[in-house]
Amino acid sequence: MNLGPNPASVHPNEAIPSLCFIRNVITRPTIIVGDYTYYDDPDGSERFEEHVTHHYDFLGDKLIIGKFCAIAKGIEFVMNGANHRMGSATTYPFNIMGHGWEKATPKLEDLPFKGDTVIGNDVWIGQDVTVLPGVHIGDGAIIAARSVVSRDIPAYHIAGGNPIRILRKRFDDELIEHLLALRWWDWPPQKIFDHLDILCSGDLTRIRAIS
Repeated sequence: MNLGPNPASVHPNEAIPSLCFIRNVITRPTIIVGDYTYYDDPDGSERFEEHVTHHYDFLGDKLIIGKFCAIAKGIEFVMNGANHRMGSATTYPFNIMGHGWEKATPKLEDLPFKGDTVIGNDVWIGQDVTVLPGVHIGDGAIIAARSVVSRDIPAYHIAGGNPIRILRKRFDDELIEHLLALRWWDWPPQKIFDHLDILCSGDLTRIRAIS
């Protein structure tokens, strides 16, 4: 009996090669992705890491993505390596050009550092979205296409725009709290399979009844 796709597969549905389970193609230890999170890109879904830019080991920042996220093509996660020092007379990165200019290499503490970028579980990110360094997106959030995510987005909120703004909550506070406590994405495969009809139903009273 099948209880869903193999979380260790690269393409969960062999008939749809544009879908890729990200966890199974990443190579950088500073990118951490949960099971069943996919990237959808007909031009090469396996090349997800190319969409995580300015990500340098010496800075140590991580991109952390939870389980069951849906990420559309054109995503770009801009990491902390894109930041230039802003407290000096010039923001120009002389040091990376070499040929003697490396004498102006800044200390790490001189560079803006906004920490890890963290995406929760069951997050849907639309096409051509840019996520800036250090942003946290909560569980169950939805990010509209072509948005620039420059601030944290709370769990189960819909956000969009450039700069991004909160558009509305997906559910009332009581249901949001219930879903965050339920943490269905951590259920074993059998329990998820048994509750698929409820998880995918618009009848939210059925979800509220699950404990």
